[in-house]
Amino acid sequence: MSFSDPLGDMLTRIRNGQQARKSDIKVPASKLRENVLAVLKREGFIRNFERVNLRTGIEEIKVELKYYEGRPVISEINRVSTPGRRVYSSVKDLKKIYNGLGISVLSTPQGVMSDHEARVANVGGEVLCTVF
Repeated sequence: MSFSDPLGDMLTRIRNGQQARKSDIKVPASKLRENVLAVLKREGFIRNFERVNLRTGIEEIKVELKYYEGRPVISEINRVSTPGRRVYSSVKDLKKIYNGLGISVLSTPQGVMSDHEARVANVGGEVLCTVF
């Protein structure tokens, strides 16, 4: 099954899973998805994730969603850069999400990182999504 926007599909699965109060969700595996999930885990938005081998050549990622006092930790997750409209930002033009309470996930020449990490590394890139 091919997707026109694999990252957007993963974000939608996370959004739907938390709305349905699921403890975990499964998404098809890719390096970009794994790197974005690593950023979300470092920033405390998801509990954990692991790559699972279904059969030869077919892998998926199991994502453990995080809740606090019965409410999802992620209240908003949006795709910014889409396949039809790429959004790039320099380090000085990076906007703070909800006055620094949320994060932007960027794809930079030094890898996928949050906006906080990009400011420290003094590097800009493609803004993939925002999370609050």
